[in-house]
Amino acid sequence: MSDDTIKKYQLQVQEYKDTLIKKAEHLIITGFPEKIVKLNQILATPAFAERDFSDVYQELNIPVPDAVPVNSYGDAGDPPPKKARMETTVSGTKVMALPSGIVTCNAPICDLIKVVKPVIRALVEDSNVLKMWISFLIPKIEDGNNFGVSIQEDTLSEIQSVESESAAFFEQISRYFISRAKVISKVAKYPHVEDYRRAVQELDEKEYLSLWLVMCEVRNRYCSLHDIVTKNLEKLKKPRSSNAESLY
Repeated sequence: MSDDTIKKYQLQVQEYKDTLIKKAEHLIITGFPEKIVKLNQILATPAFAERDFSDVYQELNIPVPDAVPVNSYGDAGDPPPKKARMETTVSGTKVMALPSGIVTCNAPICDLIKVVKPVIRALVEDSNVLKMWISFLIPKIEDGNNFGVSIQEDTLSEIQSVESESAAFFEQISRYFISRAKVISKVAKYPHVEDYRRAVQELDEKEYLSLWLVMCEVRNRYCSLHDIVTKNLEKLKKPRSSNAESLY
């Protein structure tokens, strides 16, 4: 590889670093406060603040079939057998196709997820920008005068924790759909069992509360990141003082 090519790549990397640093500083000064205010406004809307659990209920498109008589001995005039065998187990129905069509996802919950997922993604991306920004600001390893560097490392650890927790919110949403599908399959197989239908409602209530909590947690994470960065901004940008050599 020629020297010109190496210099070209070095310039491109430096341009990336400079762009990321500017983006991170913009997030701290303007981006985070704007997002905190916006999230508070979303949490104050009727979709999150004033909705009852009953508002997220949705009827399942699984009718209860007519009961099938168990003890049928032919014509009315025929006598019953001497020894009637008692059924000790009740097997589920073999579901080949639902008579009323598909069972749709819970529409109110899906509407909330459409609001929540972009917010989670933004927090993951913003956390990644801050993480790289602080990584670029960490100076080379030297003996002594590392108090500012320790602040950088503690802040970096907090940001990494926020990034991991935010990414886990996506897994929570996917688990909801998997769990709901399993319970609905039970409803289809055992349509006469009311508890399975109630379990679907309970899952929907739980997911609604979880989505509200996720929005609150995202707002809180933005607040905590903004607070810790602004309080330590001077040490984060200049972890070592310029007169450090005079101290030794």
